Amino acid sequence: MGSLLQNKVCIVTGSARGIGKEIALLFVSEGAQVVVNDKRPGSADSWIGQNAQREHLHPYYFDISDPAAVRENVMAIKKRFEHIDVLVNNAGVEFNELIGMISRENMEKMFRVNVYGTIEMIQAVSRIMARNENGGSIINISSMVGVRGNPGQLVYSATKGAVIAVTKSAAKELAPKKIRVNSIAPGLTQTEMMEQADIEKLQNRISNISMGRIAQPKDIAGGCLLLACDYAGYISGQVLPVDGCTII
Repeated sequence: MGSLLQNKVCIVTGSARGIGKEIALLFVSEGAQVVVNDKRPGSADSWIGQNAQREHLHPYYFDISDPAAVRENVMAIKKRFEHIDVLVNNAGVEFNELIGMISRENMEKMFRVNVYGTIEMIQAVSRIMARNENGGSIINISSMVGVRGNPGQLVYSATKGAVIAVTKSAAKELAPKKIRVNSIAPGLTQTEMMEQADIEKLQNRISNISMGRIAQPKDIAGGCLLLACDYAGYISGQVLPVDGCTII
């Protein structure tokens, strides 16, 4: 067990599974008290109960796109632990639709969760971090499609581009309070969505990755650990690509 995050209280949204779960597991292995968040009640209970560090994993089930729920739960977390040191805004939704097929309902849901939810969490948590002697670290999970764009992902790309813009502005505003704000931009990553992908198209995309493979959730978690720990104490307002050196 490491100690890079010893005694730090970390919130990871959308962490019942996938990338968020890997971030939570890595953080707890580095000594953190980790708040595991998901909007589905009980969705993380099973794996938390089986984890050797389960006493350091704390499930809080609420929807980050619900402002009242965000305020209520963030205050409850602050009351319980007295401080919050790291926030990873990982929760997100993705619908891939061609321009002519874009659904207004899906568009609104993506913006509500990916953008508004991220901002709601930054608002609530930064108020608490501002009281910390050493501030804190906020890490927003964006995407390389928010930087480069991608066919069939116009709205998703727009939300992740917005997350990058939010990151840069929040970093400037919160720096005087010693709160660092950065973003991780994953490239093609092995998630449940990959199981439904077109194999031929997937191979074409992998051929553009210099490292010759798609990212695993633990690769994204490693980037988050770098930005969460004190060794990154002078890094803020940055977007860190975790894409295996993708050519295009």
